[in-house]
Order: sequence, then C-alpha cells, then structure tokens
Amino acid sequence: MNDVRTALDMQLNMAWQLFEYHMTNLSDEEWLWRPAARGLHVSDDNGVLRADWPESESYDIGPASIAWLTWHIVYWWSMALDHAFGNAELQRNDVTLPGSVDEVKRRIGDLKEQWVSKLAALEDAELAATKLTKWPFTDKPFYTVAAWLNMELMKNASEIGYCRFLYATR
Repeated sequence: MNDVRTALDMQLNMAWQLFEYHMTNLSDEEWLWRPAARGLHVSDDNGVLRADWPESESYDIGPASIAWLTWHIVYWWSMALDHAFGNAELQRNDVTLPGSVDEVKRRIGDLKEQWVSKLAALEDAELAATKLTKWPFTDKPFYTVAAWLNMELMKNASEIGYCRFLYATR
C-alpha cells in the first residue's frame, strides 16, 4: 500500500503546484470574468456566491469562469470530506463561495489540509476498503476516491490556466 500512498501523494503534489501556479496574482476581476456570454459562472445571492449547475456536459453550455472552477474544487473536496468522514448530509446547494479570490484560496487550502490529514490518518486497510467510499462512487477502494480527487484538481487547475490565457489576450 506504500506504493499507492506514494502515487497519490505525488499526484496531489503535482496538481497542487499547478493550481498554485495558476492562482498566483489572480485578481478578483479576473476571477469573476466570464470568458463567454454563455458558460458556467457564480451569482451573488445576497452576499453568498452560488454556482450554476449544468444540465448537461455538452460543449454548447460554454466555458466556465475561474470563479466557477474554484467553486468546483470546493464542491468536490467538501462533498468527499463530508461523505467519507462527516455526516454525509452535504448537498450541492450547500456549497457556496466566499466573496474574494483570496478567501477562496484560503478555503481551498484549508480543504486540502483537511483532506491530507484525513488520508494520512487512515490505515492501509481503510484506504483499500470500501467503507468510506460513499460519494461519488460506491463499492470501490477508498484510494479510488483519492485518485479521482487528484484528477479533478489537476483538471480544474488546467482549466483555470486556460481561462487565464483567454483573459490575458482578450
């Protein structure tokens, strides 16, 4: 199981470095910028930022804003933590964003630290068992959830970087 832990740690560290790179010097204006008229974004609901939810994943929904992509990271980690280690009651609509990019970076950093701490505390047998695998999968070893979250972070970090290229050349 050491090889699995080593691979998971390496994946997370690489994804985290890419995320931090693309979040460096990101302004609130750029974070909230919409790369197209249509696309996934967040909206202000009396001071609380709530995310759009796609009805499909087809290309014609348009590109996501960086704010939405950071919400997506908060969503996946919050849901995974709650469903594996909490009361498994967190729902998508419960996951909101704070109002600035600096607050979001702190929140994502806190979620990462919680996740790393929870994984480090697991025995090898727990990591290989299905007991904690309640969302988004079931009946798979828990290390599958960890690998999947690493992939989601890498994907979202890459999309943030691409959106920053679009912003810089608009």
